[in-house]
Amino acid sequence: MTTRPRFENGFETCVIVGLGYIGLPTAVVAARAGIRVVGVDINPRIVAAVNAGACTIEEPGLPEALADLVAAGRISARSEPVAGDVFVIAVPTPFTGGYKPDLSYVAAAARSIAPVLRKGDLVIVESTIPVGATEQVARWIETARPDLACSRRGSARTPDILVAHCPERVLPGQMLKELVENDRIIGGVCAAAGRAGLAFYQSFVTGNCFVTDSRTAELCKLSENSFRDVNIAFANELAEICGDFSIDVWELISLANRHPRVNILNPGPGVGGHCIAVDPWFIVSALGDQARLIREARWINSGRPRTVVREILGKIAGRPVGSIACLGLAYKPDIGDLRESPAVEIVEYLSSELELTRPEIELLLVEPFVDRLPHELDGAHGVRKVDIDAALAADVIVMLVDHRPFYAIKPEQLAGKIVVDTRGVWRRAAQQGPGGQTVVNREPAGRPAAPAESEAEPV
Repeated sequence: MTTRPRFENGFETCVIVGLGYIGLPTAVVAARAGIRVVGVDINPRIVAAVNAGACTIEEPGLPEALADLVAAGRISARSEPVAGDVFVIAVPTPFTGGYKPDLSYVAAAARSIAPVLRKGDLVIVESTIPVGATEQVARWIETARPDLACSRRGSARTPDILVAHCPERVLPGQMLKELVENDRIIGGVCAAAGRAGLAFYQSFVTGNCFVTDSRTAELCKLSENSFRDVNIAFANELAEICGDFSIDVWELISLANRHPRVNILNPGPGVGGHCIAVDPWFIVSALGDQARLIREARWINSGRPRTVVREILGKIAGRPVGSIACLGLAYKPDIGDLRESPAVEIVEYLSSELELTRPEIELLLVEPFVDRLPHELDGAHGVRKVDIDAALAADVIVMLVDHRPFYAIKPEQLAGKIVVDTRGVWRRAAQQGPGGQTVVNREPAGRPAAPAESEAEPV
């Protein structure tokens, strides 16, 4: 009987459970490094598509790379796991009622691989998870396979199954590049698992790889996104303060950012995506009052869509309006990803309010990066998808997402219309400054405010 190589000798086969926004790109970069990849997904449509070399998510360069690797026999897909050397769990971790993390997908993935695990295998959780969840994965595996001993926190012994956590940090639109070039944090439940994880990621990552324990790695990912959420909340709260004082928030931020040690983000309509809008709750749900700042930031940012709707309703009150155009539905510029999008939430709220108070008003939606409206808007009152030209005929123009095509809209095209610009896209139009002089650009040279909800990582 041939002895299977241990991690010191390289990895022959990687089994990736979950072929979504992280699993499928990870399969591609691992396969490019010479590792045979078997992808596993419970959705038969995804399995069939991958085996046909067809990409199921939008990501530049991914469809071509996937097709080539499937044709070369480096990637295949199945509905159930098979034996391998390393198993990567990349399944969703949403939250349930009360903003508590839902680990049911992670638990199902751990139990699904348990029957095919063999001594010396490495299990890595890439899903974003609360602190302590990687250790729980080890216990789920042991329960399903009592003949195998998994990693234990603080143990110096090398177990049968090595368990680690490695959170991803990628930007949609740059995933194939960032999965290779970004630094990675690898947290082993035990020291041996950390070393094994390091060997795996160094096989295709050119960025720096840092080894720590699993709890630190888990909290590292949550802290990164909570930090960003808190900074965005400051900008959004500042926007509301400026509104109360009748101050232009865009001018205020550009002037404040001239301080060499100040870098306030731009405010926006909320926070979207499946990372910044979700991950902070994993800390809050575990610690409650000990995470007061993180919790308050979440409430501020999650309340922004309703604030925007109130502003729109206030501007149209008592005025004849036949249509309102909302520009953008994605959670960030220049992509078609609508997950947790505040723009979609705004349209939902606005449609419901108009149905009750102004049912004659039509909502015209422009989203150049998707072909159809999201299911959240199925049956929404007065909603219709249109192109930019049709939208510009509306009485009210609401800027929700600063997609590049929207920058081509000229100020004269907005003349006589009610404008709500949540992204400050048109703030560079000539304005009257103190003393009556015209100020064209109020951004500080070399230090423009960063966009509030840009996802510089996790999807």
